[in-house]
Amino acid sequence: MAIYTKTGDNGTTSLASGERVQKTDARVEAYGTVDELNSFIGLLRLCYYWEHTVTELKWIQNKLFNLGAALSEAPGEWITAGDVQKIEVRIDEMQKYIPKQKGFVLPYGKEAVCRCHICRTVCRRAERRMIEAGVQGVQIEFINRLSDYFFVLSRYTTHHLADVDTEWEKDYDVEKLTE
Repeated sequence: MAIYTKTGDNGTTSLASGERVQKTDARVEAYGTVDELNSFIGLLRLCYYWEHTVTELKWIQNKLFNLGAALSEAPGEWITAGDVQKIEVRIDEMQKYIPKQKGFVLPYGKEAVCRCHICRTVCRRAERRMIEAGVQGVQIEFINRLSDYFFVLSRYTTHHLADVDTEWEKDYDVEKLTE
C-alpha cells in the first residue's frame, strides 16, 4: 500500500464514513488535535519508569485512536462510559496521595510534570475542537476527564518526586528577583 494517495492534494480528505470533506472541517480539526495529543503522550511516556503509569498512558493512547475513529465517523462504539469511569477511578486513586490544592498551580516542575501540563492543555484544545464539531455525550466526557487526569498526574508526579507545586501568585513582583 502506498503511503501517498494524492487524493488530498486538492485540500480534501475522507472521513471513515467515506464522505470527503475539507481538511479545515471542524471534525478533521478535532481528530487532528486528538492525534497531536496522542503524540505528546508518547513523549510523556518516556519520562516514566513506573510500569503502572506507562501501561496506563499506553491504554490512553489506544483509546485516543478509538476516539479518532469515532470522530472520523467510523461506525461502532469506540468510547464508552466504562472508559470514562476508568479515568475517574485513577484520578481518585492519585488524589489520595497528593496534598490538598490551595490555589492555582503554574505549569512548572520536573520534565514529566511539564509534559503532563502540555498534554492537559492540548487535551483542552481537543475538547474545544470536538465541541465546535458538534460532538456530544461520552466522547466529550472522556476528553474532559482526560484533561483532569493529566492535571492530577502532574501533581501526583510532583509529590512522588518530593517536589512541591509552584503556585500562582496574583501580585508576583519581578523586583523579588533582585532582592
